[in-house]
Amino acid sequence: MESLYILIPIAIVLVCVAVAVFLWAVKSEQFEDLERQGHSILFDDDEHKEKRPK
Repeated sequence: MESLYILIPIAIVLVCVAVAVFLWAVKSEQFEDLERQGHSILFDDDEHKEKRPK
């Protein structure tokens, strides 16, 4: 029972940290363009081949 006095505040602090990180990610627009990274993986090779000197 006494361990709950330690575990509950630790859990509350961890939840607050997780919420703060999530809010920071939303405010810094990390979730604005979710498809760009997927497209950059698919089309990355074509761009590098065109820019290489021959």
